[in-house]
Amino acid sequence: MTDVQLSDVATLRQRARQNVEDGAVTEGYHADREKIIELLNASLATELVCVLRYKRHYFMATGLKAQVAADEFLEHATQEAEHADKLAERIVQLGGEPDFSPDGLTGRSHAQYVAGNNLREMVYEDLVAERIAVDSYREIVQYIGDKDPTTRRLFEEILAQEEEHADDMADILKGL
Repeated sequence: MTDVQLSDVATLRQRARQNVEDGAVTEGYHADREKIIELLNASLATELVCVLRYKRHYFMATGLKAQVAADEFLEHATQEAEHADKLAERIVQLGGEPDFSPDGLTGRSHAQYVAGNNLREMVYEDLVAERIAVDSYREIVQYIGDKDPTTRRLFEEILAQEEEHADDMADILKGL
């Protein structure tokens, strides 16, 4: 463990006045800001693709067990949209611009948009997408380490919910 020296109040106040136009990004920020924004934008694209896929599956779910799956699809779509909003907010805090452009959205996304032809395929594809999100977000958390604790915590929170989504889809798939 490294020895961390705490700054005195006068030093904190002086540093806060330097580069004030950088907003929340202070001298103590040690991550590669451009790389972090790139990772956040790729994750934003992933969440947006997942919202679209879950919404389609919600409307297209048919069959005996469709209502249970459809309810989960809608809940997950809502939560993925919340993730997207949080990612976009963090991008702006870091001085970047969230990329909501539909052009190339699936190319920027970690997950694919696979429609699925029936309920089983829909649930399967959603489970695959959740597993991709789990792996990619876990790697991002490890990559960030202690260089940007705020962004790391954001990804940890999203990761926990993506793991829940994967469990939900796995449970539904077993029942089909």
